[in-house]
Amino acid sequence: MSRFRFDLFTLPPAAEELRAEVREFLATELAGYPPAKRAHTWTGWDPEFSRKVAARGWIGMTWPQRYGGHERSALERYVVLEEMLAAGAPVAAHWVGDRQSGPLLLKFGTEAQREKILPGVCAGGSYFCIGMSEPDSGSDLASIRSRARQVADGWVLDGTKVWTTGAFGCDYMIALFRTTVVPAQKHAGLTQFLVPLHSPGISVRPIRDLAGNEHFCEVNFEDALVPADALVGAEGNGWNQVMAELAYERSGPERYLSCYPLLVELIRTTATEPDRSHFAAIGRQVAHLATLRTMATSMAGLLQAGQDPALEASVLKDLGAVFEQDLPGAAQALVDTEPRADADADDFQRVLAHLTQNAPSFSLRGGTREILRGIIARGLGLR
Repeated sequence: MSRFRFDLFTLPPAAEELRAEVREFLATELAGYPPAKRAHTWTGWDPEFSRKVAARGWIGMTWPQRYGGHERSALERYVVLEEMLAAGAPVAAHWVGDRQSGPLLLKFGTEAQREKILPGVCAGGSYFCIGMSEPDSGSDLASIRSRARQVADGWVLDGTKVWTTGAFGCDYMIALFRTTVVPAQKHAGLTQFLVPLHSPGISVRPIRDLAGNEHFCEVNFEDALVPADALVGAEGNGWNQVMAELAYERSGPERYLSCYPLLVELIRTTATEPDRSHFAAIGRQVAHLATLRTMATSMAGLLQAGQDPALEASVLKDLGAVFEQDLPGAAQALVDTEPRADADADDFQRVLAHLTQNAPSFSLRGGTREILRGIIARGLGLR
């Protein structure tokens, strides 16, 4: 009997009605927005756009109204995410807070933390980054070396977090630190903290990637004091909390729609001189995309039912990364041109250049392929 829960799921009429509303909004807000910018999709940083999205009630959609949320369904939220990503909307500023930091606080945070933080996220004016990975630890998250020690007036943090996307513009980080060393039990003694990034002792250094972007950052903590109420959840329960957080991170449509603008440009480019071989090759890519979308809508149904799709999310993230990393090569095989980003390049070349340079990272972010497949194997009882 399969342990995967990928049942066919149809979005209800209310969700599809919302889709039309979102498309109309995006057609207006992104009019004239070039394909090369759309290719940045959920790494595109635009606080003004985030505030406009918030004004429509599309951030914190499923959260309680008392925290600024809108108590709508997970299925309606899925539709908004899908349309935003398919359009290449610049959602990075509010993305992490809406996707995982807010839900984490709803599940493990204190009432005071929720009342203080969540309304700002829902308003599109308070931004989060993820404080998990560290130098030399990679996806072996339990090997982190950053430390937190309790003092009379709170906690003192020391260490370094890396690959913290968007930290340069964020207000908060939910960060994982080791509060206790438990020999031979590296998953024990880990604790999460709600860290105001503008606190003394915290410095942020952008890291330039292969494509010339600086959305990745290194965040250093040197005797950084945070108050006692910065503790998220229970001390020592950080590993379980992080696993719940990663399920939020891995289950969304961003795990297979990062390359969607390239598929759109590929279809536009090949449509000028149709060829039957193009139809077959593009049809294969669309079939892969349709399968991944079916899996994602199934998980949206699980979330709506209050279930935890952690195992299914790992599968989607793994398969989504394979699809996204294969697409730039498949596109270049069909169109006899080189990826270019210079002034004379056309839209297809610019989008191809951006995604060719960034696709190698798609199997790293959110957990490497090896880590994900280990999670899947354990979930299936194979290890």
